Amino acid sequence: MAGSFFIIGMIILTQTVVGILGNFSLLCSYIILHVTGYRLRSTDLILKHLIVANSLVLLCKGVPQTMAVFGWKHILSHCGCKLLFFLHRVGRGVSIGSICLLSVFQVITISSWNSRWAVLKVTAPKYMVLSLFLCWILQMLVNVIFLFHITGKWSDKNITKEKDFGYCSSGLTDKTQHALHAALLLFPDVLCLGLTLWAGSSMVLILYRHKQQVQRIRRTDASSRSSPESRATKTILLLGSTFVYFYILSSICQVLLALFDQPSRFLVDITIIIAACFPTVSPFLLMSQNSSVQRLYLAWIRNAKSLLL
Repeated sequence: MAGSFFIIGMIILTQTVVGILGNFSLLCSYIILHVTGYRLRSTDLILKHLIVANSLVLLCKGVPQTMAVFGWKHILSHCGCKLLFFLHRVGRGVSIGSICLLSVFQVITISSWNSRWAVLKVTAPKYMVLSLFLCWILQMLVNVIFLFHITGKWSDKNITKEKDFGYCSSGLTDKTQHALHAALLLFPDVLCLGLTLWAGSSMVLILYRHKQQVQRIRRTDASSRSSPESRATKTILLLGSTFVYFYILSSICQVLLALFDQPSRFLVDITIIIAACFPTVSPFLLMSQNSSVQRLYLAWIRNAKSLLL
């Protein structure tokens, strides 16, 4: 049994290190491109917030959970545990909200000028910063309840009335209060998930219609290169579908956790691993689809080789 927990700990540690390095390097790439005068897309601002949110999830959950798996459960105080759990929940919520905003803004961007979204094509970019700011504020307000229910592991009082989350625990509440808290936390997630699915299906439909129009106009044209907006849309679709897949798996695990007053340590660790999959994978998906970032990395590699030779 100790061997299985060691393997789980190594998986969480690997996820955390790889994910943090991936998000940090991608964020640095965007900053360098901005400083050097490269014109970024309007949606790249949302991607920067997504990177910060993913980093919060990995730092505030992956690091302490790895320590808990290896036996360092009592290192955090009550205040430290509350803060880390709160920041993790805020980061998770902003990550979901960023994917939603990214999908909605992109479907507005690629819609035709004679569609019902024509007015929003001009006004939507003006509200991007405000939307991101409200997303952070909303998640802070919604998840503030964790500051009152989460406690550290250094105190063993009332341990039978607490739900163990590895490095932290939460006091058990009555079923009515628990249901109200769950509804409050689920509503923004379900709303964002619904908007993401709607935006994704709309983007697929728009791309399909665009492909048909191009085939009719360029039947003899040998060039088949897609437009930058089309490539960006496909990247967002890939990112959104990956998010939905891991979100559904994570939600199943969260439901299982909620069903048990004392969930097993293995179930808690597996839930952490699945929840960390999207923050770990997403920066590498974005790197693989962004030609500007790829050229920047190739330039770094060439400079590093020239210095070594």
